[in-house]
Parts: sequence; C-alpha cells; structure tokens
Amino acid sequence: MTESPSRIVFRDPQQKLATRVSDLLERLDLAEKIALLHQHQAAVPRLGVASFRTGTEALHGVAWLGVATAFPQAVGLASSWDPDLLRRVGAAVGTEVRAMHHRDPENVGLNVWAPVVNLLRDPRWGRNEEGYAEDPWLTGVLSTAYSNGLRGDDPRWLRTAPTLKHFLAYNNETDRCLTSSNLPPRVLHEYELPAFRPALAAGAAVAVMASYNLINGRPTHLSPLINEVLRGWAEDDVMVVGDAYAVQNLAGDQNLFEDHPAGFAAALRSGIDCVTEPGPLSEESFTTALDRGLITESDVDAAVRHILSVRVRLGEFNPEEDPYRETGPEVIDCPEHRTLAREAARASVVLLGNDGLLPLDPAATRRIALLGPLGDTTFDDWYSGTPPYRRTLRDALAERVGADAVLFHEGADRVALRCPAGLLSADPEGGPLRIGSPEDENTALFDVLDWGEETFSLRAVVNGRCAGADGLGPEPHLLINDRPGPNGWEVRETFRFEPAGDGVVLFHVQSGRYLSAGGDGLVRTGANRAADATVFTVDLLIDGVAAAATVAAGADMVVLALGNHPLVTGRETADRRDLALPGTQDDLLRAVQAANPRTVLALSSSYPYAIGHALDLLPAIVWSAHGGQEHGTALADVLFGSDPSGVPVDPAGRLTQTWYTDAGDLPDLLDYDIIATDATYLYYRGTPLFPFGHGLSYTSFRYENLRVSAASIGLDGEVTVTVDVINTGHRPGVETVQLYTRQQRSRVKQPLRRLRGYRQVRLEPGERSTVEFLLPAAELAFWDVTRSRWVIEEATHTIAVGRSSTDWRLTRTLRVDGERIPDRSPWSPLHLIDNDGYAETTPVAVPDHPGEALRGDRPGAWAVFDQVDFGSTGPSRVRAALPTPGEIVLRLDDPLSGPILATLSTTASTRIPPVTGTHDLFVLYSTPDTTVTTITFTR
Repeated sequence: MTESPSRIVFRDPQQKLATRVSDLLERLDLAEKIALLHQHQAAVPRLGVASFRTGTEALHGVAWLGVATAFPQAVGLASSWDPDLLRRVGAAVGTEVRAMHHRDPENVGLNVWAPVVNLLRDPRWGRNEEGYAEDPWLTGVLSTAYSNGLRGDDPRWLRTAPTLKHFLAYNNETDRCLTSSNLPPRVLHEYELPAFRPALAAGAAVAVMASYNLINGRPTHLSPLINEVLRGWAEDDVMVVGDAYAVQNLAGDQNLFEDHPAGFAAALRSGIDCVTEPGPLSEESFTTALDRGLITESDVDAAVRHILSVRVRLGEFNPEEDPYRETGPEVIDCPEHRTLAREAARASVVLLGNDGLLPLDPAATRRIALLGPLGDTTFDDWYSGTPPYRRTLRDALAERVGADAVLFHEGADRVALRCPAGLLSADPEGGPLRIGSPEDENTALFDVLDWGEETFSLRAVVNGRCAGADGLGPEPHLLINDRPGPNGWEVRETFRFEPAGDGVVLFHVQSGRYLSAGGDGLVRTGANRAADATVFTVDLLIDGVAAAATVAAGADMVVLALGNHPLVTGRETADRRDLALPGTQDDLLRAVQAANPRTVLALSSSYPYAIGHALDLLPAIVWSAHGGQEHGTALADVLFGSDPSGVPVDPAGRLTQTWYTDAGDLPDLLDYDIIATDATYLYYRGTPLFPFGHGLSYTSFRYENLRVSAASIGLDGEVTVTVDVINTGHRPGVETVQLYTRQQRSRVKQPLRRLRGYRQVRLEPGERSTVEFLLPAAELAFWDVTRSRWVIEEATHTIAVGRSSTDWRLTRTLRVDGERIPDRSPWSPLHLIDNDGYAETTPVAVPDHPGEALRGDRPGAWAVFDQVDFGSTGPSRVRAALPTPGEIVLRLDDPLSGPILATLSTTASTRIPPVTGTHDLFVLYSTPDTTVTTITFTR
C-alpha cells in the first residue's frame, strides 16, 4: 500500500527540521545517498524526490543562464558601504534565480554560490573584483546583508541557499591549487575567520565552498576548521561544497593520496558534503572508499544530512508552503530591478580627487571629448550575467549634452599587418582571416586594443569584430574575426607581439602557439616556435595616443575613460604582476592632459591602480568597478552631480581597500602574514595613495563634540561614542562617518587602526546630525597565542572618528580594565605554531595530527617565545617533538649570543643547565627542512 503524503514525515512542515531530515535519510538506500554527494544530484523516483543541483552563480546577478539584471561587480557594490542596498540587490538576484528555476528546474539550481568573502589583502589578486573589502568586519557586514537578500526574509523557507566562498585564506591565483596560505594563529583568528562567521551566525548563509589552496600545508578541503570551527557558528546544518575539481586535486595535482577513492574519503571525513566534480567519478570513488573501509555509512549520512537540510528549507518537499513558489519570469529585468541597478552603480562610484572641476555644468560645457578604451563600452567579468541592455558613458553623456557635443576617440592604434605574401585581411562576414591582396582596403585595417602586460586584441575595422581562434586545444585553429572582444573562460582573442627580425610574430595566448599563414592563404595557430611563425611588418596608420590628444585639444573639457578588461591580465586564474595602468593608457593620460588640462579621469576597473601621477596631473578622478548595465548612466549622474531630472547626486562611494603608490609597497603575493609584513590598512606604515575608507563629496563636512560615555570600562562594559557632523557646504551630501580604534600599549603588535563601525548620513547644507556608535569591550579582544584564546588586554585605546582610516577628525581615549597577559609557563608544551616571532620558517601540516608544526626552511631559521617564566626552580630537562629528522638549538634572550640550553636532534628528553627567572626562548634551526611541533620542559 502506498503511504499517504500526509503521513510522510519528511514532507510534513509541522515537524522539526532535524526530524524531517532524519526521516528522509532513513528512506534512502546507500547507493542513493552516495548519488547525493556531488553537484548534480539524481532524482529518487520511488520517493518522489526530484533531482537537485548546486552551484548557480549569483555574485552580482545571475550568471551564465541567459538575460538577467547585471549589477556592479562585488567590489563595486561594497564601495557603497550600504548594507541595505546590498540586501536589496541580493533580493533582486535571488528573485531572478527563483524565476529561472521555475522556468527550468533541471538546469537552474537554488543553491547559489555567492557571496565571496575572501579578504582583499593584496590588490594584485586576479579575483579582486569578486570580494568586498580588505577589512574582515566590513566584509562580514556586507556579506551578511547580501546573503540575507538572497535567502529571503521568511524565517523557515529559503528563497535561495547562499554559499560563502572560498574557505579559507584564498587570495592568489598563481599556482592556486598548490600554494599554501601560511597563517600564524593571530592572522587566522583575527583576520581570516571573522570574515566568514557573521553571515553563518546570522543564518543568512547556509553553505560554504572550500577553496583550492592549502592552509599551513594542509589542503582546505581537509581542514579541521570545517568541522571544528565553521560548523559551530551556525544554529542549523551548514552544507560544505568543494570547488570545481578541488577534491580530485587531492590525488591529482596535490599528490597527497595514491588514488581518488582515498582522496574523496579524506575530504568526506573532513567535512566536504558535496563534490563539484563529474558525477560518475564521485560515485565510483565513494563506493570504492566504502568497500575499502576508508569511510563508513555514518560518514556518508553526516554529509547527506547537511545537504538534505538545505533542500528541505528550500521548500522542495512542500511546494504548497513555499512562499516563493509564485515567482515568475516577469521579475527578470523588471523596471524595479533596472532602477535598482542604476542606484547600485551610482552608489558605487568613488570620487578620489577633485579640485573643483566636478560636478560638471551642462550649460557651460559645449564640447566634451570622451576619450579612452572604456568610453563607449561596458565589460562583463567571468561571473557576469547577460545584461538586457548596456548603457555606456558615451550614451549617457550624449543624453546630457547632445550627441554632437560628445567627441569620441578610443585612443587605439590602427595598423595594417603585411608579410611577403600580402596583407592580413578580415572577412566582413566574420569568417577566416586571409593573407593576400584585398579588394577592399578597409578589410586590411585593424585596431590594436592594448589590455596591458603585452597582451592585445585585433579588431577588424570592416566589421568591428575581434580576431580569435575558432577552437580550443593544441590543434592548429583558423583565425576568424567574429568576436565582440575577449570573452569566456578560455579567452581566444588575445595575442602578444614578439620582435622577429625587422617585424613581429604573433603569439596566441590561449593556445600557446604562434600564427602562421598556410599555402591556402589562411592563418592558423600553426607554429609551436617563433622561428616557424609568419613574420609580419606592422604599418602604423593612426597613432591612437596622438589622435586622442588632438581631439582633446579641440574640446572644452575631457572625460578620460580608462581601466581594465575583466577577462584579461588579472582575473580568475591570473594575478596581476604590478599596479600599473594597462598598456598605453599611461601614455594616453599624459598626452591628453598636456593637450587639455581640464581632464577628468573616469577609471573603471576590477582593482586598484598606482595612479599617483594622475593625481598630480589631473583636476578630478572618479573610480568605479565595472558597473553592469547602468554603468555609463551612473557615472554620468556622478560627473554632473545630478540625475537627468535635476535631483542632486553626491558621490557616496568609499574605498574598501588601500590604494598603494607602487607595488613595491606590497609584500610577496604569497605571504599571508599581514601582521609581520605590515599589510592592509590595519598595519601599513607608509603613506597610501588613497587610504581605506577614502572618498570625497561635492560638499564639505565638519566634525564636532566627540563624546565617549565613560572614561574607562571593564571586561563586560561598553561605551557609547557620539559625534556631531555638519554639512558646511552649499550642496546636499552624503558622509560616511567612520569609527576607528587603536590600542596604545600591548604585549603584541597591534593594528595601527581598526574599523569598529560607520554610519552614512545625508545632510542638507547647514544641517547637523548626531551620529552614535556602541562600542563593547568585547570587540577590542585579540587572540592570545600564549593561551590560545581571546583576551581583552588591560590598555588605553584611542577612539577616533573621521572620513577614512587616515583622515581622523577627532580623537578621545578609553581605558579598558582588562587582563594582563601573564608570562608564558614552561610547564605546558610550547607549540611552535604559537610563537611570538619567526624568520625563515613555514607552518606545515603534520600527518595524522590535527595541529601544525613549524619547519625551518634553512639553517639559521628561528622562532621565539617571549617572556617564558622559568620560576625560582626551573626545569631540568627538555624534549622537542620533531616529526622530521634534524637538529635545533635552544638559546635564551638572544638568538646569536644567548646561553645555550640544549641541542636537540631526537624526541628524547635532554638534560639542561639550571635556568630561572623570565627569558625569551629562541628555537634555532641548525639543519634545513627540520620540523618541530612542540617544546616540552620537565623537572
């Protein structure tokens, strides 16, 4: 007899979530459960359970699934510093996901992979565009807001299931599957983990994706932090998914296991529930792992429970109860979402510099020269959707002042490429390129689009389409010109020009091959070596920089639109090598400014640039991330200081990461220890080009009457900080009032400044507002490595309010009656990972051990434990845990000349000379690649 649906517990919305999940879990057989452990989960027809898939991309709009509202890149959304805006954008994106799912449930899943909360520690990171900020607290605020929008506001049912990416410490694309993000405990607990906690603790995000990299020598997909820390933050089950092919890497590129069953089993035991891999490999590997005894059915059940918990909350088993079930296709690109896209793009624009040229006066501007490669285009990044329309800056300026008043030039060179067999010519219909004598000379003209790092695209003048290979893989492919520009995961439209004799050869970046002309006159990616490639002579027909400067000279003022292409030289899989403007853009900037000093730089990019020279040369600079479908309109609104109807617009954006004067100000891209390297606004001791929190207004503000409600507080106390802000200008404006603290004395190195809160206030001319912050003592805690716990230290703190992390307008002090961190005790093992300082060492994983050790990378490497109190009757023996053979030396107080306590090369206990009192203990590595876990003293 068939069981009545009303009696099926997992379909009963009145039952508790855990009860429903347990019921469904019990009904599944082992093979069915294994089939749920990967991205494309098969249906279970006998239970009426539909198929399910994870992984709809929803970073700033629905990606890869057709037309959807395109919002600004994530780093642009974050620049608004407006959590309510991010919540509304998240709600719009989640609503469009729902609509697409209802239209195509097989291919559009409700588990969305967004937001990205990896911290923007280094502006050279290729995926900088995907994150929110270099500050963990601000990232937590904004990611929670966006996640709340995605999930919806129903307490029981999810609109979509947001997934935080990428856990953990993932901030380089260079060798991303092989490199280790080495994190001392303070960096882990004070910087990396706090970015992930808020959205999970608030119930806004319900899933997490593990990252490609290793942490302290252990792949993140095997990190004990998943089960021991991450899952402890949330009240409900958290589903953890692997990144694409990352679990396969364990027995692949990372070479940690002999085969995939062993690697998959280790990932499952470590907390990975859902493998983003080809389904057959996943099912085969888990089945084999079970047969070998590497995992048990209980391990499978634990993972399936996490998955089913999310599926139940998405309303899959109660469609009649699902509040989002009626979401239809009419919400996609609806008028409300168009309006929101414009609002979001406008709120994201940051005014970096202005000497009064902005805002522009349409009545006083007869001719605007719009110059540069980003003037008449909008770009998509890898996680962009397909926008329903595109509003470029050229469109928007023409709307404001008339098309005839906008003089446009890209600044691109125009060339012809010839070889002994003739000219390279494009097909007007977008077919193969040929060598020969063209009937129409226009077919032999190409614009050179310079994306930087010696990477170019060739755009045929005859049809405005770019040349690219017509296929992927190592085989020679024809060159055709049917592409709008660089696009896709495998960008096939970029080349490098390499000198060869009196000409050049063209290297096709994607294929790694050179272009060669065949006997049939067609051009292919046919040469493995430059020596076998066709040599071209480049005839420069139009010098783009000179032509743009000529246009600039004939205009009343210039808007110079520069920036990057998000799919070239700085994107997922490719970090930037420096902070320079792409290609010839710096030359263009200087030439245009010389021709017309009334030049505004409108910089649109996925990341910061070192543009100190522009700040010196130009009267005004605005920056935005790539702004989606309303990018140009939003820029124009800010440039003119009003929308087309005359409503005032004040630039409200603020930077969420430091802009440096030079890449030389940055540590190595792979060095994650922001404390030791003085990295990010928290520790940077130099003068930034633009500081974290920077952003100007078209009006001015004065700060008065900073008050702190108490002069001192205890461990459980809190203070209220208030300040008056006055608009002292002649226009309405938006001020982002920022609260920072600095601990003045400490046992450890403290941040120079740390954001504790902010408020955005909109003020009319002359209007005053009192801004209030609540500051609990608990927020002033830091990680104490001597006891492996949080501590609020006895100290005086500077309380500061201002306009950025370096522009503090008023300060006060606050005394916190906290703890005094005691001297270290030698009677508990000293874990090397918990050192107070180090040089030439690397944290490493220890096989079959949840903790980490410290490896000395060369002779002379060292680590130190400060203030070890040996008491009046000190230890008599010491033992070191050395997982690998080697030798270390223990010295007191000085690494070179201090008294030697012991030389250790085995785990055996060694007698030491008498030692009393308090000393700094140095651990010196005598041999390379020596690993130490703990130092233990005994009487």
